Amino acid sequence: MSTPSHPWWKSATVYQIYPASFLDANGDGTGDLAGIIAKLDYLKNLGVDVIWLSPIYRSPLADMGYDISDYEDIDSRYGTLEDWDRLLEGAHTRGMKLMMDLVVNHTSDEHAWFTASKSSKTDPKRDWYIWRPGKVVDGKELPPNNWKSVFQGSAWERDPATGEYYLHLYVSKQPDLNWDNPTVRSAVWDVMRFWVRRGCDGFRMDVINIISKTEGLPDAPLVDHTQYYQPASMYFANGPHVHKYIKQMHTEVLSHHDLITVGETPFTHEASELAAYVLPQNRELNMVFHFELMDIDSPSASPLLKKPWTLSELKAIVGRWQRFMRDDGFWNAVFIENHDHARSVSRFGNDSAQWRAVSAKMLAIFEITQTGTLYLYQGQELGLRNFPRTWGIEEYKDVASQNYWNLIKEQRQKAQEKEDVEMSDLLDSFALKARDHARTPMQWNASAHGGFTTGTPWMRVNDDYPEWNAEQQIADETSVHAFWKRALKVRKAHDVLIYGDFVMLLEAHEQVFVYMRYYGSTSALVLLNFKEGKVEVDLKEAVGGIAGYAFVLGNYENEEIGLEAKVVLRDYEGRVYVREALSN
Repeated sequence: MSTPSHPWWKSATVYQIYPASFLDANGDGTGDLAGIIAKLDYLKNLGVDVIWLSPIYRSPLADMGYDISDYEDIDSRYGTLEDWDRLLEGAHTRGMKLMMDLVVNHTSDEHAWFTASKSSKTDPKRDWYIWRPGKVVDGKELPPNNWKSVFQGSAWERDPATGEYYLHLYVSKQPDLNWDNPTVRSAVWDVMRFWVRRGCDGFRMDVINIISKTEGLPDAPLVDHTQYYQPASMYFANGPHVHKYIKQMHTEVLSHHDLITVGETPFTHEASELAAYVLPQNRELNMVFHFELMDIDSPSASPLLKKPWTLSELKAIVGRWQRFMRDDGFWNAVFIENHDHARSVSRFGNDSAQWRAVSAKMLAIFEITQTGTLYLYQGQELGLRNFPRTWGIEEYKDVASQNYWNLIKEQRQKAQEKEDVEMSDLLDSFALKARDHARTPMQWNASAHGGFTTGTPWMRVNDDYPEWNAEQQIADETSVHAFWKRALKVRKAHDVLIYGDFVMLLEAHEQVFVYMRYYGSTSALVLLNFKEGKVEVDLKEAVGGIAGYAFVLGNYENEEIGLEAKVVLRDYEGRVYVREALSN
């Protein structure tokens, strides 16, 4: 059977590196480019095709590098442009590609563009950012509107020099660029061309769906009665000109090169909204990161809090996106971990000593058997877990954690009229959900600080590094790392897992996730037990029966397990069977 040709990025495995926490080569406590270069063979050996670097540009680090003060230079913490060139050469020599994080909704307030913009109302770069006068209510000056920053408080900061306010949807040191200004857009295209000329193979685009704000910047509706400032994503997410601007980006830059592009699209679960960024005829991006699955355990109040989730909810989300507009060319980005979310084995698996490795492997099967470009976050291949509940608030370095903690503490102090208020419930939530868990340094070996640094690490290494680290796992054929390596090979060997149609079985079952994949004459059957406890699965619903299926992957052992009409899955067991596939 002849199969259609596909662009290279569809079958790629992308490995996200959070540079500050990957490997420190010079002993200053922060990961660096030299550290990444030292681990290129590790990444190639794992099965990585594309390395995605979280921001390494010059930055004051108000939000861990997502506040950029120079788009065309490397922050000295990480190295130099020449180090980046060496990293690129090392990746390309090994047959891997390198993608950069493009953060262009906002800059740092220390960027030369903003320094000029705030210097005077008449400066040529004044309208490169979003400036407005305050409004007076009952004789008191207030910000231009009631929008709340994603990181708490007002989304506006008053600049005393000119008496006007600038918009910052994130922290006050991250002023939003004014994308309605064509000169700003041209400057962004120039940044992209700079990196493409240097050899960069693509971009992950930070919060790219919020670059166009609703005209007039109206007040957000009152939904949170505890504070004046209100969530306003309805007025800045997927705004009026966002598609015009991304189409222009495609015309000016992307269409001239064979790049991988993925847009981060928060505040959006509506499928049709997201499709517009991805459908090939629209000429915008290859795919987007949406967060419907990542938001499954988050109440509306804050992603730092936890709400219960059910397997049927998870199945409904995955099933909908796996089937979504396939014939029109919609393409998924498949991920369950990144730098903004707690560890997947702690959220979706079971990170106890007994079940950690088994459930991490089950989640690997869950990922590698879905249609879409596969994204793996550093440490996920080791089954790294959240750090312990015993860690105090001082160990949480993330601005989102610190700001939310301070907000709630202040509210409680005010309500209870005392300084010393109970906060342990919030620490309980943080221990499950904070972004900080993804940012602890990589655990390379059992030496001090997990071999991450010879100095003092910028963030504490998880306490379990002596017995849970890369060196130990590479030497163990039954480890999570060994399993990921095998699973990535299985995915590459079976196109049905990457491109096949998706059919769910036993949709209402609250313990198992069972689905079939079809591609040409090949089919695959995936069985996943998401819980502790054995469970019998009746496969009478399986289209075309179960004869002829060969076992290709399982998380309990390597020997083949035959397929019968009734299957008993062990705790957190996952299995993959393929029929009429070429043997790998």
